[in-house]
Amino acid sequence: MMSHVFRFLNRYLAFFFIFLLWEALARFSGWSVQVFPGPVRVFTSLWELMLSGDLFKHAAASLFRVTIGFYLAILFGIPLGIVLGRWKIAYEFLNPVIQFLRPISPLAWIPLAMLWFGIGDKPAVFLIFLSSFFPLVVSTTAAVASINPMYFQVGANFAFNKFEVATKIIIPAMLPSVITALRISVVIAWIVVVAAEMIAVKSGLGYLILDSRNALRMDYVMDGMIVIGAIGILLDMVMRRLSRIESVFWGTVSH
Repeated sequence: MMSHVFRFLNRYLAFFFIFLLWEALARFSGWSVQVFPGPVRVFTSLWELMLSGDLFKHAAASLFRVTIGFYLAILFGIPLGIVLGRWKIAYEFLNPVIQFLRPISPLAWIPLAMLWFGIGDKPAVFLIFLSSFFPLVVSTTAAVASINPMYFQVGANFAFNKFEVATKIIIPAMLPSVITALRISVVIAWIVVVAAEMIAVKSGLGYLILDSRNALRMDYVMDGMIVIGAIGILLDMVMRRLSRIESVFWGTVSH
């Protein structure tokens, strides 16, 4: 019991010291409350945003866009990665294009996204899709290409058809690497949606931060940042739980 209490305290002790440092800076830095509000003011305004419902409205808008864009990236990125990992001709044809587009920041697409899709959810979803699509394609391609050929030989001995090869060999073997890529990609998507909402939409946590800055409400700006960090932790916790499913790790056993 004591060990669990110690682990809990040790895990969140850094936040306690951050709050102390934050309060000290707010009191003695010489900055005004409008420029650098202290933790008491920030959390009081956070409670106000929760009571008014604005916080939940903006958080729900951001999560909606991330969910749609992320699922679209999974829908298109993982199957494409399987194709590239299994068929050398497809890999040689498409990989140069993917490697050319992959380093381009999703934020660089903002002007084009606004021209193509206008103002609203669509440009933000498009940017989230781009931010997650390329990491998933590259990770899935590498995972499929590295599958032990012995698995396919066993499948041939049992006369597996293409569907059985995909569902009984490829997907189980690639899952550990793909789940790791999903964990990284969802955080990237969460970062990108906040940036996109500062430009292309009229709702969401990014918009809340930008609108609060224009109104000189730095406490609301910090509230938005706190909620973004908290939701980011929750998203990472969900993905970590997926990575703990023991049945997905058979493909990584050393041979």
